[in-house]
Amino acid sequence: MSRKINVAIKRQYDQSSGSQWEKFSVDYEPGMNMTTVLQRIAAQPVTSEGKDSTPVAYDACCLEEVCGACSMLINGKVRQACSALVDNLLEDKPDQITLEPMSKFPVVRDLVVDRSFMYNALKKVRAWVPVDGYFDRGAGPKMSPHEQEDMYPLTTCMTCGCCVEACPQINERSNFIGPQAISQGVLFNEHPVGKFEEDERMEALAGAGGIADCGNAQNCVKVCPKNIPLTRSIAKAGKMATKHAFKRFFGS
Repeated sequence: MSRKINVAIKRQYDQSSGSQWEKFSVDYEPGMNMTTVLQRIAAQPVTSEGKDSTPVAYDACCLEEVCGACSMLINGKVRQACSALVDNLLEDKPDQITLEPMSKFPVVRDLVVDRSFMYNALKKVRAWVPVDGYFDRGAGPKMSPHEQEDMYPLTTCMTCGCCVEACPQINERSNFIGPQAISQGVLFNEHPVGKFEEDERMEALAGAGGIADCGNAQNCVKVCPKNIPLTRSIAKAGKMATKHAFKRFFGS
């Protein structure tokens, strides 16, 4: 008799409908991750009670923890489904694995959420390097190896939403833009070309919902799948905000 994996999934048809739990049983395979489990359920959407159901909606793309699409709550912890190995999960909770959508974002369906909040926050902090035209503008500003090494971890952000999900400051009563947006604002402020728009970014980072709304819980850095030093970025943003405030006050 083959070994079975019991999975309980919190399902929701759309944003306006209520949620409900459905349980599925999947044949165990060595080396399975949670994306594989969801694929098996999609191929045969029958509940553990033998009732016909529908394939569970979920996001997936790269399957190697690079795109950030498959973020969800697995056994109550936010993480990527593609890197969540079944063997490790069963060590922590041998009876049943639970899957839920992230709670800080509107549910589109089942495990799929709308992360527009994060993209709008990136727009707010102008997280890009402006390019005016496609003509040759000559050699760009040089960066030392130390500067490149210091900035590189911030470039690995996947906009996966894990830090936002874990942050207690992000809720229906708050306008906080989140640790991810702050870190990306710092990244582009430290870029030699991005510095030209530093004042515009600082208006967002130092304004309502910006760095002052961070409660320094440090949950973000604990759950980041790319180990981005988010608390270091937040500290840098705080210093930048102080400098920006003095600059505005003295008009220089």
